[in-house]
Amino acid sequence: MRSKLFVPGARPELFDKALAGAADALSFDLEDAVAPERKAAARVAVAAFLASSAAAASSKLMIVRVNAPGSEHFAADLAAVAREGTDLINLPKIESAAALHEAVAALERAETRNGVARPIGLLVNIETPRALLAAAAIAGAHPRVAGLQLGLADLFEAQGIARDDRANVHAALFAVRMAAAQAGVFALDGAYADLHDEAGYFDEALVAKRLGFLGKTCLHPRQVGLANRAFAASADELARARRIVSAAETAADGGRGVFVVDGRMIDRPFLKRAQALLATAERT
Repeated sequence: MRSKLFVPGARPELFDKALAGAADALSFDLEDAVAPERKAAARVAVAAFLASSAAAASSKLMIVRVNAPGSEHFAADLAAVAREGTDLINLPKIESAAALHEAVAALERAETRNGVARPIGLLVNIETPRALLAAAAIAGAHPRVAGLQLGLADLFEAQGIARDDRANVHAALFAVRMAAAQAGVFALDGAYADLHDEAGYFDEALVAKRLGFLGKTCLHPRQVGLANRAFAASADELARARRIVSAAETAADGGRGVFVVDGRMIDRPFLKRAQALLATAERT
């Protein structure tokens, strides 16, 4: 997941365009990008798109950022998008392992009601000081946690920490990467708000890449190419992707949906990423 493109859930006219783009993952937002009076319509639009044949045929990871657990919109979000077409749920405002467990329980209830057979993974936002201090505990709290995503704007702004100071950014990136490593999950870099500062975006992406981050969020399609270039797969990564795809074919022949490669359990999100890496390598 070199690039994760932000897609406002209330803008269905952008969905097909995003799907046709070069981002490895699409992140449909039901939280900050959607006004309260439009949330119901946004849920319907995102759920319909995720159930479409076009989305099902795509190798892109399909992610949905829901409203925060405990909010009046959280249960309705899960009811709408906890479905087979969703690869990951992006959880905001999680600050403890206990809160993560409560969110998982709510997700399990929604999956049961919707008849979801394959458990949906979680991408958990680290965007407050409390969450940063508890990041390793959050990441290791449940097997559904696939990764941690760093939200620098929310983390820094309330504390008066300069977002444009490279040392500050590096410190936060390092802390989240260590927490993710301790739990054995991936780390994903967050957004870069200045859409016109391509050099700044690329430089920050390279810092994250050197720290072992999987990729970076893109707020606009113009940032996708920058992320893809910064996080281009190495020869070792491509070789592992080939092993995953080969193992998936063997598992499918045996009727298994989950399998192990290099000592690590692999499920649909990891398989889709491997397929995307190989498809990208073939095009370049």
